Amino acid sequence: MRIFTAALATETNTFSPICVDRRAFEASLYAAPGEHPKTPTLCSAPITVGRRLAAEKGFELVEGTAAWADPAGLVNRLAYEGLRDEILDQLRAALPIDAVVLGLHGAMVADGYEDTEGDFLARVREIVGPDILVCAELDPHSHLTAKRIAAANFFVYFKEFPHTDFVDRAKDLWRIALDTLAGRVKPIMSAFDCRMIDVYPTSRDPMRSFVDRIVQMEADDPDILSISVVHGFMAGDVPEMGTKMVVITDGKPEKGAALARELGLDLFSKRGTFIMPQIDEREAVSRAMSATSGPVVIADVWDNPGGGTAGDATVLLAELLAQGATDTAVGTIWDPMAVQICMAAGEGAEIQLRFGAKSAPGTGNPIDGIVKIVRLVRNAEMRFGESFVPFGDSAHIRLDGIDIILNSTRAQSFDPSLFSTMGIDPTAKKILVIKSTNHFYASFARIAAEILYCSAGTPYPNNPARTAYRRAPRDIWPMGQSPRDGTGSSVT
Repeated sequence: MRIFTAALATETNTFSPICVDRRAFEASLYAAPGEHPKTPTLCSAPITVGRRLAAEKGFELVEGTAAWADPAGLVNRLAYEGLRDEILDQLRAALPIDAVVLGLHGAMVADGYEDTEGDFLARVREIVGPDILVCAELDPHSHLTAKRIAAANFFVYFKEFPHTDFVDRAKDLWRIALDTLAGRVKPIMSAFDCRMIDVYPTSRDPMRSFVDRIVQMEADDPDILSISVVHGFMAGDVPEMGTKMVVITDGKPEKGAALARELGLDLFSKRGTFIMPQIDEREAVSRAMSATSGPVVIADVWDNPGGGTAGDATVLLAELLAQGATDTAVGTIWDPMAVQICMAAGEGAEIQLRFGAKSAPGTGNPIDGIVKIVRLVRNAEMRFGESFVPFGDSAHIRLDGIDIILNSTRAQSFDPSLFSTMGIDPTAKKILVIKSTNHFYASFARIAAEILYCSAGTPYPNNPARTAYRRAPRDIWPMGQSPRDGTGSSVT
């Protein structure tokens, strides 16, 4: 048995001014066939899990290219077409095969390709024909389109946000794929459009209970092979943007469609209650400074490079400086030019530096001051579950008693190792400022005395009711005045 696997993924914030070219993929992850590292990078987990299973079960795994770029704006047409065609040529060369198992994201938008994954999957299907199994693992912050459903047999999405389960979901994907090839199951995918867009952190109710419920359903009912919530991605201005339910049954399309609808309507009934409460920067800094124990983690939720922003907003840092905060560490502010200047000056130097707030309106103003360069690290990395995330050449600087990490490769704050890599003990600080919506939670909650979610500035289009969409549906909640229940569909 021969199975082809590859990964091509990024998340596109269509409002972001930062375009993605081939170099952006190479900076985050580009691995030629057989060169993927032992640890996965989110959407590349099908490759590393597939390797282990091939060794255990004796099938032949044909690896294609794996490419991942950190979330940003529009993907350059030549970059997408080049990577796409590279993988498609590898697939043609691998024929004949029994299945295609892919790692995708689901929210990529390239110049000229509004439904990028739909284009990719349709071309895969054209190459392998109608009878070969095609499946993929995807990020739930994505768009489920009719074109993708028509091209693939089934999809499995991460259940958790933060995405701590991407390896487990890759195992689910492979389990269903191998059982299908062995004739033990016949997966049928049913999808339901919830007619809404929201944010669904699984670290708190009501989403925590919802995910626990669907996991229990999978365990209790042998007809159910997988249940996924496609959260949708509100910063992706595309026609099929929105929340969807996906249920994969073993040959039970009517049951799958009914369950997808039931679960989708349950989600719809809870609309507007999922996202964590947020406070502004003044209240966040004041509460953190008055706390009796630390560290207090302030999450700058909307300047999240994981959602495609630059990660260079200075609104929170300016407020920390204005209120005289000390014993504080900020990680990170993206500014490759400032990092380059610090690298040239060297560790221990004190220099005049301007940094931050270069990318877009709503990110604050650049910070000016005499800074001390405490530590410089080339090709810095932090942990994220079983993987390592690069944040590039980085500088640890100190300004008015505040330790600040400047980075050259955009990355959200996944793990406290972000700070320790740069010589900062995160557990010894009174205040930690990080840039992430919720992926930070699993790791930072272990050390935090308190977590504050802060909405500071407007680097991200975080209110769909007011976002100036041009392509997204206007008749879904909260944009429409009278949201509909939605319509469901079942496909094999």
